[in-house]
Amino acid sequence: MPTSVETRPRRGRPGYDQRSLLHRSVEVFNVHGYDSTSMEMLARELGITKSAIYHHVNSKEELLRLALDQALISLQEVLEMPGTHSGRADARLEFVIYNTVLVLAEQLPYVTLLLRLRGNSPIELAALQRRRAFDARMREIVDLARAQGYLRRDIDSATTARLIFGTINSVVEWYERDGRLTPEELATDVVRTIMTGVGRGGPVRLPDRPPESHCLATSVRTS
Repeated sequence: MPTSVETRPRRGRPGYDQRSLLHRSVEVFNVHGYDSTSMEMLARELGITKSAIYHHVNSKEELLRLALDQALISLQEVLEMPGTHSGRADARLEFVIYNTVLVLAEQLPYVTLLLRLRGNSPIELAALQRRRAFDARMREIVDLARAQGYLRRDIDSATTARLIFGTINSVVEWYERDGRLTPEELATDVVRTIMTGVGRGGPVRLPDRPPESHCLATSVRTS
């Protein structure tokens, strides 16, 4: 199971240590946007003073750095697990997908913040570079599984990789940690869906394209 980055709690003002302050701050960033959240707004949302925040961190940028480390270190740990490096390529891909989804589910606010970065600061640019390195390593595993015949050959390899990444990343937009699915159940469902969709299977019967005149008429009626 991936472990999260350790952030040492500092003793100080009652109500928050550094870890709980970070968690609540990330939730506020995700609601209002990091760039739009001032320290004054953050203090108001947390019900504390700005000086209470500065007791734990030096700046809003430090909160961002700690939050992104929480997500990125957890993702990097997936790539360092033995299951990523040994066994058949399809098993390695399933392993990486499963554990990546676990990280997304268990570190949901932090990964959500990571996936919404725009690269507006050196901290964000550095985080995006680390994320691209993770994506590149995953793409290598996808390409290997495809080359060894475990994934379908009738789908473009770049399209396959993007569909896999898109399916995984979409989890942050709809998964609810307190909902019906546990992180493990979610990860299992995602692996099955991806490997059934892009895994080697029988021919797919595509629906006939409707007549162009029908499409045009439908477009006109609904416009």
